[in-house]
Amino acid sequence: MIGNEQEYKVTLERIEHFQKQIEHLRRTKASPENYRKAVGGFIAELDRMSLEVRDYLLSHPRDLAEARA
Repeated sequence: MIGNEQEYKVTLERIEHFQKQIEHLRRTKASPENYRKAVGGFIAELDRMSLEVRDYLLSHPRDLAEARA
């Protein structure tokens, strides 16, 4: 779970990195089957991180402060 702005920014950077990895694989894998196998883990991690970002953005800063207290 993302608990503060720094973690939020790091997660966004990781998402961008994973997306670039997937874009690279799209350009370099000759076979659609091999491509899908190669990106499966990246896609799953992107989904997980996207949900964390969504949950963080849905929370109000006061909610986060109260959860830490």
